Amino acid sequence: MSEAEIFELKPIHVDSVPHSLAKARKYRDLNDPRQAESICHDILAVDPDNRDARLELILAMSDQFSGTRKSPRTVDIMQHIDKLDDAYSRLYYRGLITEREALGFLERGHAAAFAYEGLREAMDLYEAAEKLRPVGNDDAILRWNACVRVIRREKLRPPAEYAHELPLE
Repeated sequence: MSEAEIFELKPIHVDSVPHSLAKARKYRDLNDPRQAESICHDILAVDPDNRDARLELILAMSDQFSGTRKSPRTVDIMQHIDKLDDAYSRLYYRGLITEREALGFLERGHAAAFAYEGLREAMDLYEAAEKLRPVGNDDAILRWNACVRVIRREKLRPPAEYAHELPLE
C-alpha cells in the first residue's frame, strides 16, 4: 500500500467556509488553480449546496487547461456544472469550459481544427444562454464576441477546410 492510499482527507469546519472560499479565490488570483480546486472540494464536502464554491471550483478546474501539466477531465467539470440550479448558468458555464478547453488546445499546439470546433460549440452554448440571460447580464454575448475574435486572430477554419493540408499516403 502506498502512502497516498493510507492518508484520509480531514474535513474543514463549516464555520470556516467563508474564509476558505476567500482563500480559494486568492489562490486563483495567484495562478495556483490546483490549490483553489482543492479548497473548493473541501468546502463542498461540508457544504455541498454552496453555489459560490461550486462556481469557483468550475473556474479553478478549467484554469488548468492552459497549463502543461495534466488537466482535469472536462467530463468531471461538467458534472459540477450539471449541479447548478438554473438553465442559464448551466449553458453559460458549459460554454465557458468548452471555450477554455479550445484555447488550451491552441496553447498546447494541438490541431487548429480542434480549437475551431471547440470555439464554435462554445458559441452555440453562449447563444442558447443569451436567450435565458438575466436582465442586464450580457456575459454570454461578451464571451461569444471573444470567441469570434480568437477565430479571426488565429485564422481558424472549420475542420473540412484543413483536409487539403493533410499529407497524402
